[in-house]
Order: sequence, then structure tokens, then C-alpha cells
Amino acid sequence: MTDPEVLIIGAGPAGLTAATYLGRFRRRALVIDAGDPRAGWIPLSHNMPGFPSGVSGRDILMRMREQAEEFGAVIEPGRVERLSRETDGFVAHVGDRRIRARAVLLATGVVDHHPDLPGVERAVQRSLVRICPICDGYEATDKAVAVIGQDDKGAREAAFLRTYSDRVTLIHIGPKEALTRQDELDRLGVELIAAPLDSVVLEQDRVTALGWGGRTRAFDLVYSALGVSPNAELAQGLGARLATDGRLEVDLHQVTSVPGLYAAGDVVRGLNQIAVATAEAAVAATDIHNRLRRLDGQTVSDG
Repeated sequence: MTDPEVLIIGAGPAGLTAATYLGRFRRRALVIDAGDPRAGWIPLSHNMPGFPSGVSGRDILMRMREQAEEFGAVIEPGRVERLSRETDGFVAHVGDRRIRARAVLLATGVVDHHPDLPGVERAVQRSLVRICPICDGYEATDKAVAVIGQDDKGAREAAFLRTYSDRVTLIHIGPKEALTRQDELDRLGVELIAAPLDSVVLEQDRVTALGWGGRTRAFDLVYSALGVSPNAELAQGLGARLATDGRLEVDLHQVTSVPGLYAAGDVVRGLNQIAVATAEAAVAATDIHNRLRRLDGQTVSDG
């Protein structure tokens, strides 16, 4: 295709939603898909509006991709290595290719920090090791639950999961001084194990054992609370402002501190949920369309 008006970097729920909106706004939108979006790891979500029986992450992405392409969005595999500014927009560097666009939406997401244990990725894919208690804490109701943490984030997630079960254990694998909420865990009835893990054993639908120092313990569900790394490097290269957690700061229209550069989804500071990502993308796409209309003199003043 010729250079797009809008370049979308990332083909997860946020990027694909924006592509659908922009296609319906009759904008030339190109989505660069680096592959393996985080949503694709979801075995079955009961948290997605409109799917009371649940839907897999891959099905969500497939349906959203079909919808975006139905309205003219182009989705291509690739990885944007660098963004640079031009007078009237941006240039994305994808290998030897240079793609010019008047506006860019970053939907690049985050990378989860998984425990360094053999078999843990398979456990995440089977939903035995989980990463989002807001998404699926309901499924932990009355079960034996472990939270693996290395700082107070682990304590906060363990406390949150007490909503669903009175059998919650925090396995703290970080430095002793990184956990400052032990008294609060005691008050909430959260058991604390402070030791580095050395094994995880999976059998059918359970984590049959987590091992540390020669001891083992069985749990029904395990949550990893080891944090994430935002994929914000492209925006950093343009001098975009970051929040204290390394995610991108945006205004009410999803605009970063760099004019014409937008962001939506998990790379933005806030709640990591598909419903939130799609809403942010809808806001961003609408503002992009209206911004380009203003630049092209296609709007009527407010009076």
C-alpha cells in the first residue's frame, strides 16, 4: 500500500480496535504486527463483555482482526525499530523500509515478568499460573491460591485475592527488605513464605507442587505478581513523557506529550484490561480523525 495516514504499532485488542474505527472513518490505516500479543495467551476469558460462556484470547484477536480488515485496514507483520519526526508527521523504520504517517498510535503493550521456573510458560498458557487477578480472580473462589512476589506488589495482589478465598499464600522471592507489609498480611490472614522457588510441578488441572529449599506445597492456582516491562522505547526515542512505572502518560484523548503520537492499551498507565484497551483505542482513533480533519480545514469552528 502507499504510505498510510495513520500508523498503528501493535496488533492486540487496542491496535485492532483503532484500526476498525479508522477504517470506518475512511482513513488509510496500517497496522504493524510484531506477533504474539499478550491477549493471545488467554486460554478462556469470562471477563470479556458479551461472552458469558467465555472466549479465548486467540478467538478475540481473530474476530477483531477480521473486523479491522473488513473496513479496509491493512495488517502487516514486522517490527518498528525506530520512530522519527518529520515536519508533517512521523517516519517508522521497519528494517530497510521507511513508512511515513501523519499520526501514530502506539499499542505496543507490556512484557510480563514470569518466574524463572521450568515449564512456567506452558502453565501460563493453561491458566494454571495466572497474571491478572482482576481478570480472573473469580475463578479462585474457595481455592488454595499462591501469589509469587518480590516486593509489595505481591502483598497487594495477595490481599486482593482474599476477596475470593481464605487460603491465600504469598511466596516472597525477593529481598526481605522489599516486603514492608508483613503486619498487614498477618491481619488479613495471608500466609507468608519467604524463600526462592526452585521448581513447579504441573499435573492435569493443578499446580501439584511449588518447591523451595527441599519443601513442596500444592496449590489450585498460582498468580505471578512480578510486574511488567512496558514496551515504550519507541516513544522514549521521541522524548515522550513517562509515568513513574515506565508507562506512557497520555491526556484525555490518549495523546502523549508528543503531538500526533497517541497510545492505548497496556503501554498506557492504568488498568490492564481488554475492555479498557478497546475504549482507549476508540477515543484515540476518533481524536486522530478529528485532528486530521482540523489540519485539512474540514471542520466548522465552535463559534
